[in-house]
Amino acid sequence: MHRPVLFVVGILLAILGASMVFPMLVDLHFKNQGWIVFASCGFLTCFAGGMLVFTMSSAEKVTISIRQGFMLTSLCWLTLSLFASFPLWFSELELSFTDALFEAISGITTTGSTVIVGLDSAPPGLLMWRSILQWLGGIGIIVTALSMFPFLKLGGMQLFKTESSENEKAVPRAAELALFITIIYLFLTFVCTFAYRVSGLSMFDAIAHAMTTIATGGFSTRDASFGAFEGTYADIVATVFILISALPFVLYLKLLKGDRVSLLADSQVRVFLSIVFVAVGLLTLYKVSYMGLDLLHSLRQAVFHVTVIITGTGYGLSDFQEWGSFPTILMFCLMFIGGCAGSTTCSVKVFRYQILFETLKVQLKRLIHPHGVFTIKFNNSPVSDSVLLSVTGFVFLYFLTFALIAVLLFITGLDPVTALSGAATSISNVGPGLGNTIGPSGTFKDLPDISKWILSLGMMLGRLELFTLYVVITPLFWRNR
Repeated sequence: MHRPVLFVVGILLAILGASMVFPMLVDLHFKNQGWIVFASCGFLTCFAGGMLVFTMSSAEKVTISIRQGFMLTSLCWLTLSLFASFPLWFSELELSFTDALFEAISGITTTGSTVIVGLDSAPPGLLMWRSILQWLGGIGIIVTALSMFPFLKLGGMQLFKTESSENEKAVPRAAELALFITIIYLFLTFVCTFAYRVSGLSMFDAIAHAMTTIATGGFSTRDASFGAFEGTYADIVATVFILISALPFVLYLKLLKGDRVSLLADSQVRVFLSIVFVAVGLLTLYKVSYMGLDLLHSLRQAVFHVTVIITGTGYGLSDFQEWGSFPTILMFCLMFIGGCAGSTTCSVKVFRYQILFETLKVQLKRLIHPHGVFTIKFNNSPVSDSVLLSVTGFVFLYFLTFALIAVLLFITGLDPVTALSGAATSISNVGPGLGNTIGPSGTFKDLPDISKWILSLGMMLGRLELFTLYVVITPLFWRNR
């Protein structure tokens, strides 16, 4: 039962261990002694992965059942987070195990919340490792969405299948699709790195931020985040590539195949961009009319902050809480939206709100015309009852989990603003919260350890779209195996 699962976990651990070579080389380049930590942790991780592969390998072809797939998904993300925390734990920053694991989970789930103070003087290898974790987490969640979420009808990927015809498959086999999307992911990372370099960033900052931008993660190499790059066009580059990463990667594959219509014809893309446009307009209008600021400056800041919050990227340019109540409330609401299905973003995602809205419209029509026949559609295709049930169930469970996390955080001694925003930013994988402690200018370092464990669980639940992790801890999952 567990051999195929542990075999795959071993392979992924070996890949994670091998990826520690890159921050090790960075530390060697900058003559930092941190390379020893990465060399040791990389060897340990590769050894653990290799042992699992060796002991769990079989002459027979490895096949993963649906039940094993759910276990594999949850176990992989938890195990990888644990081993990814070792370089942080043993680094010169002297983080506690709780802080190291929190930072690793925040990285690999592309949340972007941090407990590290003094990023400007932190070891370069460690800064690069944080970026690599988010980059791996970004591509990891797309592969997860392709392979496991369709079984729970969670990630919206099954909705792309409704667009296929008999003559041309819009979505090929999951493995082939994952390969193509990985290539696109790599290409966007290289282009983003080049754009950052041209905008005025150093090569180190360009590479580190390109990885966290394409992953819509939010980790930065600076305490002031993008506020440290004043005088450059880095914020504009970030905005463009974050928006690109927030759209369905499957549609980029169609675009490469010559289909120039699908991207802008997709309803969730249009709705997502419309929400961004409206939010930017409202925030710009507020800053110009109420705060009396320059139009272009206000527009530039509004576009950046709306984009990073709605997509869960979590970069900072300035502390939007200083602008007043309206921007703060707007940003809090944007945390619950997210990007498109099949992207690197988190939160509820636009397509679920679309389906719920269409359901509401159909229900109202049925009340007016009791004998009428109405069909709920998404992208002009009927939505099955199973998809509708999973969407409504997800949204209900999402806000229920948000409320539960907020209550638990409040019980640990956090004030209401910190508890509510902490719950929202963790389950939506945004990064910063609200308030003086975990706001855009703060960190999660001073929170009680129990609060960090709760937030870590929230980040993992949000990244795996709730059901993937919840289904493994239900008694029914372990019966009749």
